[in-house]
Amino acid sequence: MNKQRIAIFASGTGSNAVRLINHFEEHPTIDVAFVLSNKKDAKVLSSSAELGVTAWYHSNQVVSNGDFLVGLLEENKIDWIILAGYLRLIPSKLIESYEGKIINLHPSLLPKYGGKGMYGRNVHEAVLANEEKESGISVHFVNERFDEGAMIAQFFCQVQSTDKIEDLEGKIRLLEHTYFPIVVEHTILNKH
Repeated sequence: MNKQRIAIFASGTGSNAVRLINHFEEHPTIDVAFVLSNKKDAKVLSSSAELGVTAWYHSNQVVSNGDFLVGLLEENKIDWIILAGYLRLIPSKLIESYEGKIINLHPSLLPKYGGKGMYGRNVHEAVLANEEKESGISVHFVNERFDEGAMIAQFFCQVQSTDKIEDLEGKIRLLEHTYFPIVVEHTILNKH
């Protein structure tokens, strides 16, 4: 049986990309083919390379070209795209070509705190400012609009009134690192 090949798109430090790479390192049916970043100095590029995974940088202008991305993915026989802290809107051409095969991780309980500009610390600051009692992560399929694709799974954590931004970031990171690789794996195994 051919392995399902995934490409990870990430824009920052890439701790979730690293978790995915480690999770699938010896997997019998899923393989991380490469990591792509739109930030030249993103730590995810060096972290991925250190783990033996090809890592590419392409500028925002290049990654906004759906034809380029589709060509790159087809050339590398990619079956799935996993967004792990990727801060760009996915071109509609790519969504059409990989419909139901692009998975995103978002650091809130969507539909709350989603949309353009809502990522990382921006999300956590809004959660704390609104005195939410819980937060969490959402894993969802990608469509043409930020954070509006069909939900795959959500995981919750309590937010205490005494929590600082670092406390909430830690809780969310723990949820991401614990559950994201497992949800990606189950989604791929149950859908291909």
